[in-house]
Amino acid sequence: MAVSALTALAMTACGGGSSSDSDAAAQPNVLEQLAKDLKGSLQKTVEKTESSDSVTMSMQGTAGGEKITAQGVIDLRDPIKVEMTTTDSDGKPTTIRMIETAVYVEVPEADRASMGGKRWLKIDVGAAGAQAGMDFTKQLEDVDPTKQVKALLASENVTVVGEENVNGVDTVHYTVTQSIEEYLQQIDAEMRKGVEQELAKQGVKEVTIDLWVDGQYQPRRAKVVTGNLGDITVDYTDYGKPVNIETPPAAETTDFAEMMKGLGDLTS
Repeated sequence: MAVSALTALAMTACGGGSSSDSDAAAQPNVLEQLAKDLKGSLQKTVEKTESSDSVTMSMQGTAGGEKITAQGVIDLRDPIKVEMTTTDSDGKPTTIRMIETAVYVEVPEADRASMGGKRWLKIDVGAAGAQAGMDFTKQLEDVDPTKQVKALLASENVTVVGEENVNGVDTVHYTVTQSIEEYLQQIDAEMRKGVEQELAKQGVKEVTIDLWVDGQYQPRRAKVVTGNLGDITVDYTDYGKPVNIETPPAAETTDFAEMMKGLGDLTS
């Protein structure tokens, strides 16, 4: 899915040209620097991304053998928050919020009566088991542009593919293939065990990460391939656009663990 990139045009107050002319002249030099100085450029990209408050994302690919698409926004401030709307094979949308280790899934209106009228289902990733933990943790890791840049920065095997255009923006394309041990070091410690178990179960031996960075040291696309477990591509636009992702009210939320415990009590 193509996403239009923002174009900034700044006119000077006095005659003699515009700043866009000098920016255009400097752009090839920045791209050359991105290609030549990998570590320095990736470090600048980390700093630039961390200084941004937010970014808009569009995701597509496969996960667990199923095709997925999603659009949303990421609040890059600490703690990172994500709100995205996914579409299933029937075209039905589902809104998901990821806030720290909690995932909130919006319950379809037709199903809320069976859940006490609650609008949101809360899943604690750390307590949801290896499979669920892997599903949600990997989604969060895949969409966070800072995580992808840091993964490349921590690796010694990054290579430059070349200059490529992403949605109308000139970028430099980087790629790296990591062992599972190296990949796991980039994942938060409390979620690492579940992810490791699921990767081992699926027989995944390596992870390939591709990243496209523009002349402003901003990620424009990231792609993560984890064997037959997933192949996700995320496009980024609108850095710094105001976003407000809130934790759903407790009165409108039911806890997945408590719901399952209740079902277990009924059957015991």
